Amino acid sequence: MLISDADPRAMESVEYGRIVKETPADELGRLMSGERRAAVLDELVRRMPDAFRPDRARSLAAVVHWRIGGRPDGGADVYQLVIGDGTCTVSPVADGQPHLVFSIDAVDFVRMVTGNANAVALVVRGRLRSSGDMRLTARFPSLFDPPRP
Repeated sequence: MLISDADPRAMESVEYGRIVKETPADELGRLMSGERRAAVLDELVRRMPDAFRPDRARSLAAVVHWRIGGRPDGGADVYQLVIGDGTCTVSPVADGQPHLVFSIDAVDFVRMVTGNANAVALVVRGRLRSSGDMRLTARFPSLFDPPRP
């Protein structure tokens, strides 16, 4: 199956991750600059609480914004995660004061949340940037277990 035919809303996370793994970067780039961008990002962000590890969050309370760049108009989509009381909730409206802001290109974001790219490696290569609480930045990857395609 081609990524252009894959609908993450109708697929298990691991299955979608396998398709992402097999898709060349230029093809993912076309998907993320096309009309399906919002639907794909919305679904992948919606699933983030499923990968959340409350046992690793303990008493953490934080608002995190994801700025996902690479829109055709040059802008970014912004999503909000709120972690507190052992839960993680997401919203396409980033209206809370963030403790941490991550900025990433859409292709790298899709690869990362589908288990096809390592967050730490993306930081080292300058492809994932953060601002705000640096201790939370270091801790953040351990709070989630992305699918393993």
